[in-house]
Amino acid sequence: MKKEKLAWTVSLLLIALLAMQLPGSIPARDEDYAFVRTLVDIHRQVTARYVEEVDPDALRRGAIDGMLNRLDPYTDYVPPQDQKAFDQMLEGQFEGVGIQLSQKEDGDIEVVTPIDDSPAFKAGILPGDVIIKVNNQSVSDKRLADVTKMIQGEVGTEVTLRVRRGDEELDFTLMRQQIVMPTVKGFNRNGDNTWNYYVDEAEKIAYMRVTQFTGDTYEKMRPIIESLLADGMRGLILDLRFNPGGRLDAATAVVDMFLDEGVIVSTRGRDRPEETVFATAKGTLPNFPLIVLVNGSSASAAEIVAGSLKDNRRALVIGSRTFGKGSVQELIRLDQNSGELKLTVAYYYLPSGRLVHRKKDAKDWGVIPHIAVNVDPAVEQRIIRERYETELFRRPGTAPSTAPATMPYGSDVQLQRAVDSMMALIVLHKNGATTLPATIPGVEQSAAATDAPADDPADAEANEVEEDAEVAVPED
Repeated sequence: MKKEKLAWTVSLLLIALLAMQLPGSIPARDEDYAFVRTLVDIHRQVTARYVEEVDPDALRRGAIDGMLNRLDPYTDYVPPQDQKAFDQMLEGQFEGVGIQLSQKEDGDIEVVTPIDDSPAFKAGILPGDVIIKVNNQSVSDKRLADVTKMIQGEVGTEVTLRVRRGDEELDFTLMRQQIVMPTVKGFNRNGDNTWNYYVDEAEKIAYMRVTQFTGDTYEKMRPIIESLLADGMRGLILDLRFNPGGRLDAATAVVDMFLDEGVIVSTRGRDRPEETVFATAKGTLPNFPLIVLVNGSSASAAEIVAGSLKDNRRALVIGSRTFGKGSVQELIRLDQNSGELKLTVAYYYLPSGRLVHRKKDAKDWGVIPHIAVNVDPAVEQRIIRERYETELFRRPGTAPSTAPATMPYGSDVQLQRAVDSMMALIVLHKNGATTLPATIPGVEQSAAATDAPADDPADAEANEVEEDAEVAVPED
């Protein structure tokens, strides 16, 4: 009887607890069910009675997109068939042999450049090689996208490429592998196609371009900087222009490399406590003059790096106001393997408390450079092209492309200003300055004073797209 009485008591307690929870959840659940029922009913009526036959999957995707379009541009649904490609994009990875290809006007599929440390690079495939066969199948009548698919394949499998190099034909059998796109680049290529990281060899001014913040960005950057320091580097220009962002942990690791204390970034959201990332003394690099280059296509993680180094008075920021994408997206795996939801859950705040994100009708957003050097779209496109050309591998014995003789840095007036400013920082550093002063006479100005008229965010997004269209060619 005692056991039976105990069982009844426990049951009553459980029922009481459930009853306490149900009143708040039943209305919400009923509202969800009513919404789903309405949605299903509309879907059924449209597929059965619309004047023309419709694609049910397209309707379902349209319903999801319609709901998410009421939010911000960064909240998105990733269906199951796109998850792998989406994850690889975030990490800057793909499966293949590591060559960038283009199709010439005569139809030839030409190698633009191999990718660092890829199977194609190690096998000796060179820029200008023309692909004529893939696995003994001719590609003479095929489009670039079709040839790309022929070369791609499962990691660990082999593919044989026959290339035409001048008057001879060569066969290369390559093992497909996971290709990681390099995100850390130098100023130009040496004769052996390794990176030269000096923008001014005589003055020992180094240059490093980071194109995206991925899982290995910090690990790639640190040994390069340490090697440059050992070689007598006097200052570093960190180029974050056209960098769309990437991983938050990668960005904070890079900032922490330059700071020994202080706030790096904070995140705040509606349903989560505020989280603050602090710099640590462990692993901090020696102090040296640092300049960060930014523009209207520097976004997200790139804005955290530039803004945090600016607020902590560790770096001078030069260029134009950044894009203003200061929101945190969380990847939520949906039930029953039905895809992923990329949902905005918080905003980034810099150490000064500044909100990076550009909200609707905002007058102030992003990172405002210490020194504003604004360029028009035509100049910006020339800068993109010139930077891209310096990244390509060259055939042995060929000379690199040269900048106009009147300008040592080609069309890149922002880089020119950075080099000139670095000379002054080197003098300050030599005289004992370890951080930038709180105010820089004639430099630190208000947002209104330093920026051109506010750009529309769509313009910055268009710049990113234009860059991709200009320099990104299919990769295998």
